[in-house]
Amino acid sequence: MSLRIGIFGGTFDPIHLGHLLLAELTRGVLGLDRVLFVPARIPPHKGGAHAPPEQRMEMAGLATDTNPHFEVSDVEVRRDGPSYTVDTLRHFRSEHGDGTEHYLMMGADSARDLETWREHDQLLRDSTVVVMGRPGVDRHEVSERVARDSTFLSTPLFEISSSEIRRRVHAGET
Repeated sequence: MSLRIGIFGGTFDPIHLGHLLLAELTRGVLGLDRVLFVPARIPPHKGGAHAPPEQRMEMAGLATDTNPHFEVSDVEVRRDGPSYTVDTLRHFRSEHGDGTEHYLMMGADSARDLETWREHDQLLRDSTVVVMGRPGVDRHEVSERVARDSTFLSTPLFEISSSEIRRRVHAGET
């Protein structure tokens, strides 16, 4: 039986309960052995992160340390330059070997834009792309090509986001 690993990349600025619940739901539904949280050093499709990568790694570690199926990887934080998912997937495929199935976990907003990602065809060939719902993004906004080669999960739509958390902290709201 092959190892089944979910790869959940993101800025995680900050990581929040929505990320953790979606990861656990995905793990359970797909029978994943573990989920790797991969904070991006420099996300190529977003503006820069507010917290430095080392702090985001630490936050992710603290948030995931009670779940034995969750791990945090520093593969993108250690890499200079933009954090391209295709490079991360190559790293894990090399590290884990051919007997491992990789599940690339992303929100519908990322899946909608996947065709703009570096070597997106390679991502679709070398992993199972798992699309989780996002408020304000309709499943039909994902291109036919990406949708055909992806697995869509019916997930709860949490009205929580890292940007909203940052806004509330900045405004002194708790």
